[in-house]
Amino acid sequence: MVTGRRGEPLSRERIVEAAIGLLDSEGEGGLTFRALAKRLVTGPGAIYWHVKDKDELVGAATDAVVAATMAVDVVGATPREVVRALALGVFDAIEVHPWIGSQLARDPWRSPILRVFEQIGRQVQALGVAEAELFTAASALLNHILGVGGQNVADRRGVRPDASRDEVLDAVAEAWASLDAEEYAFTRIVAGQLRDHDDREEFLAGIDLILAGITAGVP
Repeated sequence: MVTGRRGEPLSRERIVEAAIGLLDSEGEGGLTFRALAKRLVTGPGAIYWHVKDKDELVGAATDAVVAATMAVDVVGATPREVVRALALGVFDAIEVHPWIGSQLARDPWRSPILRVFEQIGRQVQALGVAEAELFTAASALLNHILGVGGQNVADRRGVRPDASRDEVLDAVAEAWASLDAEEYAFTRIVAGQLRDHDDREEFLAGIDLILAGITAGVP
């Protein structure tokens, strides 16, 4: 039996956990089987026994992170509350693990993003949305979740990969404020508000707007 540190058996779960750690610290480019083997105190060949290639490993790591966000306590919660909790869970997961944003967007109609779609869809059903409108409603929520989460990561990378939220907002607000006054009149007006807004509150406000829209015609 192949073992890692302290004689602990090497398993797919341990490999995925270690991969998540590497992805968080080094990004997708830093995840190699050699680096992973060093972290697990084993050989690359032992890892290949459990996962066939890097694509499978990154997919498994993404699935593990997303699955953890789906562990929402729904006892006594309304469908709206569950949607907000699920959405915020994915938003926070992308913030903590920036690499999953691109993974979710890369192949949105396969697991693990289907976990999110399924859970949100069930809550949309519980809200009484007509069957003919279920796909559109759930898709709108999913697109908002992925879009905002991914944009936050892109903004940070556009300034500097390790930039703080304040640094990102300052840089973007400064860029907006310097735009042409006639061509970007509205953008210049809200540039100052960009520095002061709370990302999570704005994100949830978007979720609430979508929920209000899809339930407007529900009896």
